[in-house]
Amino acid sequence: MSVRTSPSAGYVEDVSPGTGSLPPRAWYAASDARSLSLNGRWRLRLSATADAEDDTFAAPGFDAGNWAEVTVPGHWVLQGDGAFGAPIYTNHLYPFPVDPPHVPTENPTGDHLRVFDLSGDWPADGEALLRFDGVESCARVWLNGTELGEFKGSRLPHEFAVGALLRPAGNVLAVRVHQWSAGSYLEDQDQWWLPGIFRDVTLLHRPPGAPGDFFVHASYDHTTGEGTLRVDCDVAGRVSVPALGVDVATGETVTVPVEPWSAETPTLYDGVLGTPGERVPLRIGFRTVALEDGLIKVNGRPVLFRGVNRHEWHPRTGRALDLATMREDVLLMKRHNVNAVRTSHYPPHPAFLDLCDEYGLWVIDECDLETHGFTEQDWRDNPVDDDRWTPALLDRAARMVERDKNHPSVVFWSLGNEAGTGRGLTAMAGWIRGRDASRLIHYEGDAECRDTDVHSRMYASHEDVERIGRRLDGGTRRRRELPFVLCEYAHAMGNGPGGLADYQRIFERYERLQGGFVWEWIDHGVEHPELGHAYGGDFGEELHDGNFVCDGLLFPDRRPSPGLVEYKKVIEPVRIDGDGPDGTVRVTNGYDVRDLGHLEFTLSYEVDGAPVGGTHPLAVPPLAPGGSAEVKLPVPAPDGGGAEVQWTVRALLAEDTPWARRGHEVAWAQRTVARRAPAAPVTGAVPEAGGDRIVLGPGVFDARTGALRSLCGVDVTGPRLDVWRAPTDNDEGASWQDGTRYGGLWRELGLHRMRHRVDAVDVDGGTLTVRTRVAPAARDVGLRTVYRWTSDGARLRLSVQVVPEGRWTVPLPRLGVRWGLPAATTPSARWYGSGGEAYPDTRAAARHARWEAAVEDLHTPYVRPQENGARCDVRWVELGGLRVEGDPEFWFSARRWTTERLDAAWHRTDLVPGDTVWVHLDHAQHGIGSQSCGPGPQPRYLLHAEPAEFSFVFSAAGSPAEGSAAGSSAAGGSAAG
Repeated sequence: MSVRTSPSAGYVEDVSPGTGSLPPRAWYAASDARSLSLNGRWRLRLSATADAEDDTFAAPGFDAGNWAEVTVPGHWVLQGDGAFGAPIYTNHLYPFPVDPPHVPTENPTGDHLRVFDLSGDWPADGEALLRFDGVESCARVWLNGTELGEFKGSRLPHEFAVGALLRPAGNVLAVRVHQWSAGSYLEDQDQWWLPGIFRDVTLLHRPPGAPGDFFVHASYDHTTGEGTLRVDCDVAGRVSVPALGVDVATGETVTVPVEPWSAETPTLYDGVLGTPGERVPLRIGFRTVALEDGLIKVNGRPVLFRGVNRHEWHPRTGRALDLATMREDVLLMKRHNVNAVRTSHYPPHPAFLDLCDEYGLWVIDECDLETHGFTEQDWRDNPVDDDRWTPALLDRAARMVERDKNHPSVVFWSLGNEAGTGRGLTAMAGWIRGRDASRLIHYEGDAECRDTDVHSRMYASHEDVERIGRRLDGGTRRRRELPFVLCEYAHAMGNGPGGLADYQRIFERYERLQGGFVWEWIDHGVEHPELGHAYGGDFGEELHDGNFVCDGLLFPDRRPSPGLVEYKKVIEPVRIDGDGPDGTVRVTNGYDVRDLGHLEFTLSYEVDGAPVGGTHPLAVPPLAPGGSAEVKLPVPAPDGGGAEVQWTVRALLAEDTPWARRGHEVAWAQRTVARRAPAAPVTGAVPEAGGDRIVLGPGVFDARTGALRSLCGVDVTGPRLDVWRAPTDNDEGASWQDGTRYGGLWRELGLHRMRHRVDAVDVDGGTLTVRTRVAPAARDVGLRTVYRWTSDGARLRLSVQVVPEGRWTVPLPRLGVRWGLPAATTPSARWYGSGGEAYPDTRAAARHARWEAAVEDLHTPYVRPQENGARCDVRWVELGGLRVEGDPEFWFSARRWTTERLDAAWHRTDLVPGDTVWVHLDHAQHGIGSQSCGPGPQPRYLLHAEPAEFSFVFSAAGSPAEGSAAGSSAAGGSAAG
């Protein structure tokens, strides 16, 4: 005798989108109809499998008093201090066997209960809808013991008609949520797998005569300055827009003069859709999106996307975001010159799009679709090329389009991300075109652009992008005639991304190139009591992709990284240039739409990094987009008396805006007017040998090794040559990258374990010379290094000469000297150079001034520790009672742990401050690139092993000079006198 059983939850593995939910419709935040939020504390029972419990919990009267409680919206794995399981991070690998549509028997399932009452004045007439804005990944719903249906499509809304089931009090809403379902195969989106009811749950009253759905059509004719409005509605009503004098019936077209909507000038007109049962507020933006002359045009003008990819993320609540967090994201984007968002890789919370409408951001609205894991089997069995899955794909497309169709900010519909190719995608594109022809269609995976309106790629190299701009990329004729967008580039993982300025120069050189979207907006670090922020593998996952989930321009706590500061500078919409001698600057308007009338410009001069002479207004005309003007500087440069003189021109908001106050800096530029005079020779003193030491001016050296032991009475360690840096995520690169990944090659060569051999310590006249060879064990390459010390009695000069020996096949990570100072007497540093972190290909935002910072603030807190914190173009630095001047200018960094400790750390909490501040004075640094998921540094940023000579002058730190500089420093540091 045999017994055969099967799971009772068969709907979990059904490829259909679900049953019982209503057709999708437009979302709006509020109306005069009643609603009841069901967010808050819910009861939760967690089971290990989909069918571990029956559905008796959904019946009224069920006692759930011993169940746990969780917050909705929320993910249960991020609540309960681990009692409800743990999050899982994978980039593209499915964390379960790939056997569509089947999922594991081990399928964490959360039964949720919420008991609610209706208010005494809840209307008795009409209908009521129960709306879920987001549940991962599959939900089955009951109200008062009656099953309503089940659904998939985690980041999409689903509504159920429940009016006949409601009671005045004691309503029991039961929701069974499964972590894995057939829908999981469509949601492999490089993020944490986080089950739960993570968006709002709302009960909506629908009065008799209330609209079910409506579509606002609001176009703009740039040749006449008129907007055309028509609101289609399934219930007859009227549309009023008081500011335009409009009052027309639904379905009726009206044309009136309007101000158009754009990301730069987001003009919205308040209106009302009135029907017999409901008044719905409208926010109408008039704009026309078109593909014309091979370009993406809005309101007749080409646009250049200065964009970011945005996953939804909060370090404590995951993808459950409140309105304040969404607003913070939008304000940060606007303040950093970002003008576009790709909602990677799913439609965001709908309130986010309201904010994009209000503040002004172009949006690529992306469908909740990615099947990236099928690449491991050469896309075999990919759902998007399997007709059985097409209804689910069409359902996802429809729910996105219908929900978001009334947002003027949405200019593209995206079919999804990294889902291969197939008939299902073509079906989605066809449905979308039939429903909404007013927007364009995007999908990066459509290499020949059969279904899309833009040639899109991700992580193309600078060379490839330039070739595309010149239309030398080949492909079908249709593709060659389309505009190009980098939907992902400049992978912002750890220190970086490098090469942003080079990409932007190429974008602005070729009309066909219409910008790109940096990957990505925020690090997805999970707040953790021991680790600071956790990433893949920190929760014991069997399969994970480590810190690849921390690849954003914001740290998890939403502090801007140096990468975001760099990006703001690179994409600033005003270009300011000029060499200064003729007393003029050239100002160019890089906006797509608006003139420069909303900005005011100022001029200031700095001598040796300190501002002098105050701030002067600069008369810049209100240039039209693309226009340029030569502008006379209102006052001449001061005489620096041998010190360096530079000017700084800033473009500031002239008035308060919704996203920033008057005086907010939009763009800036600096230029040197007069360079510093050569330093006086540091000679004249004679080394004095005595016992085990040699004294030269303020320096005391070990007579046997030539090592400096004290300087101006301060005990020091070193300095000696250093070429190692703790590899960045971009140094390490991604395993699938074709290019050379230098991080591993540096280790293979042994650059992290260099040995220093002293060949000679010589005293000749006024010079102490130490000859060494620096080389890795087991290798025949080395760096012949000579240290020459001279002094004038008060100052000590070190000249370093480096000559490579042997056949060097890799560039160096860095080239400079490292030395140590007592931490107890080295709490902070003052310097003249760049304020924030900068490397050879991340230095566009390097603003030169005098700065001051605590040593701990010189460290950039990347979630996975790595090389960080270098300041470039440093003329001098003071710390620990000492002053260092460079010839030429140098890179400076300081931290309370060695590079080796930094390299060994996996989390910020692994870094324990020691008793020594380790100071790096670097002649050169290797570039950063974005090879964690993109190209490495361009050739000109590689630090090849070549003969080099550089010097530093050490002395006792003087009293602080007067004056202060304007501005602030990213990742630590403030302007100082």
